[in-house]
Formats: sequence, structure tokens, C-alpha cells
Amino acid sequence: MNESISRLRELVRRFVRQPIAATLLILLLLMLVFSLMSDRFLTWENIQNVTRTSSSVIIVGCAVTLVMVARGLDLSVGSILAACSVLAAILASTGTNLVVAYLAALGLGLAIGALNGTLVVGFKVTPIIATLGTLNIARGIAYLITPSAILVGLPPAWSAIGTSSALGIPLPVLVAVLFIAAFSWLLNRTVFGRYVYAIGGNEETARLAGVNVKRVLFLLYLISGGAAGVAAILLSSRLGSGDPNIGIGFEFQVIVAVILGGTSLAGGEGRISGTVLGALIVGFLANGLNLIGVQSFWQYVAQGAALIVAVILDRFARNNRAAPRSRGLSGTKSLGSSK
Repeated sequence: MNESISRLRELVRRFVRQPIAATLLILLLLMLVFSLMSDRFLTWENIQNVTRTSSSVIIVGCAVTLVMVARGLDLSVGSILAACSVLAAILASTGTNLVVAYLAALGLGLAIGALNGTLVVGFKVTPIIATLGTLNIARGIAYLITPSAILVGLPPAWSAIGTSSALGIPLPVLVAVLFIAAFSWLLNRTVFGRYVYAIGGNEETARLAGVNVKRVLFLLYLISGGAAGVAAILLSSRLGSGDPNIGIGFEFQVIVAVILGGTSLAGGEGRISGTVLGALIVGFLANGLNLIGVQSFWQYVAQGAALIVAVILDRFARNNRAAPRSRGLSGTKSLGSSK
């Protein structure tokens, strides 16, 4: 009996030490609170709605996680989403085959991602400045290529991807699951993933070890732009329109989800599973506030507070990890001096 209790305690200790443990506990606590406040919260229909809405954040968040693990940042994903959305919509409205329209949207996302990579890697522009600039460029493109505020009257097949389900699971959620699996494998099971962690840990050391840092960083921004293109197709299909105003604040949701998921602002640490939990926290938080009748403006307050809390937790976590190392170093120095 005592041995079983000891094993249980050890399992609990190991769980608590996991980087995503706090994120999971926050999500469960959030769901518990809202389920007590609204009887509509824990229904299958509502869970489907939240996961469908969160799928775009998860898809882009997977790519942005890699960027931030490598100590980068991409603020342009919301505007890329808008530009890709209206490009696909305007092509579809003129009779272009939907597959071609979607491929064009994906191509635009990749092109802007390549521009980000060129600015950061080729011209050594700080990521926050480079992607802040392309944020405005992409949003401007979205407004320039739309003859009206919102493109409607699209072919009936336009909404198929965003509203269809398979085995009771929304198609956007299935796409998000594929992204989760693919990016988890990429980050944790491939040489490329090890390079990403190495660059985030110490870029110069990674370079001296033979890592092609420039190529890896360029590919990360390229992938981020492509992921935003995929999210644009799914989201605009679900909404049934092409809207240049879509994605305003989207980049903030993605960054909140990534940081809540345990990806360090200092780089070198982060997991796709944590980002998924962070995206669900953002989704369930907004959904729960809507269900209990809280004004939508308070969602901005809640998301901002969540970001601040996540940053503070990240700082505490890094300080706690640094403390044992510093104690070990001081102990080593003491031993050396005693000789």
C-alpha cells in the first residue's frame, strides 16, 4: 500500500514538473468554471464549435511555435490570412476553379513568408520590425485586391471545406490534427527539429556546430506564411466570404496560445502539445465569456491578461531553471578554490 502511494506521489511530481502541466491545469479549471456558469458550455455542439473556431489558431500556432523556439517572431500571420482569403475569394467569384484559387492563396502565403525570411535572414532586420512591416503590407494587399468591402456570392462549394464534417468531426479540426501530428514529428523526431532547438538555445553555437542557420530560419518563416494560407482557406470557407478585415487580432491570439503553451520568449524551448492547449484556452475563454453574456470587448481584456500572466510564468520558470545551474556553478568554484 505504501509503495503504491509512493509511486502515485512520484507520478504526480513528474507531471507537475512537465512544462505543459500548468497549461493543462488552467484549461481544466477554465472548463470547470464555465461549465458551472452555463449549462450549454459542456455540450457536444459547443465543443465542436470551439474546436472548429480554434483550428485556425492551432494550425498557424504550430508553425509560429517553431519560429519562436528558434528565437524568432511572426506578427504578420493575421494579415497574411486576410490577403490569402480575399485572393482566393476574388478568383472563385470570377469562375476560377476552387483548387486553383486555393493554391493561389497558399502561394501568396508562402510568398509573404519568404519575404519575411528574406528580411530577417538576408537583410538582418529584427523579426518584430520585419513582420510588423509585412503585417501592414499584407493587410494593404487585402484591401487593394477587393472591389468591395466583403466578397460574397461565392460558389456553393466554397463553404464545403469549412463546414463539412467526417465521422462527426469538423473538417477544419481534422486538418488541425494533421498539422499537430506533422509539426510534432518535425520538431521532435527530425534533424531539422534539433536544429530549431539548437538555434533557439544559442545561434552562434549552432552555427559553429555546422547548422545552416540562415536556411533553417528562412524555412521557418516560409512555413509560417504557408500555414497562414491554409488557415485562410479554412476560415474564409467557414465564413462563406472573403473579408479583408478578417484576422484582425489573429496574430495576438496565436502568440498568446504559443506562450501559454510554454514556448519560451528566450527561445530554445517549446512544444506543439503546449501550443494546442494554449489555443484551446483562448478558444474556450472567448466562448465561455460569450455564453455567460459578457461583452465581447472584455475578451480583449482577458486575452491581454492571459498574455501578461503567461510572460510572468515564463520568467519565473526560466529563473527557477537558472537557479540550480548557478548554485552548481558556485559549488564548482568553491571546490576549485579549496584545492
